[in-house]
Amino acid sequence: VQLQASGGGLVQAGGSLRLSCAASGSTFSYDLTGWFRQPPGKEREFVAGISRTHGTPSYADSVKGRFTISRDGAKNTVYLQMLSLKPEDTAVYFCAARRGRLARSAWYGPQYYDYWGQGTQVTVSS
Repeated sequence: VQLQASGGGLVQAGGSLRLSCAASGSTFSYDLTGWFRQPPGKEREFVAGISRTHGTPSYADSVKGRFTISRDGAKNTVYLQMLSLKPEDTAVYFCAARRGRLARSAWYGPQYYDYWGQGTQVTVSS
């Protein structure tokens, strides 16, 4: 599976962006897609996840109510709609996918994902 993330950019605080993660290759083999981000000088952190088999997406507390993850199965694409962006949302955003099912409590761990996209920069100015 190859993942291509896109949609990042520079936006003012309060603005919005929509990130896309397009999958190609053996797309039938993955179940879980997650978005992670890595702020400057910090570790990579979970943002949101969505599973083909588990109906309810999961979000980090810091983005609940502002970000929405969704998937378009026909296009093999997962989206991250980001609203009310804040300067602290500034980071490189990565999408990742996992082949098999994973307990929801583990979605937060980057070590459980098998495939990673190249990252897209999101910069929110104050």
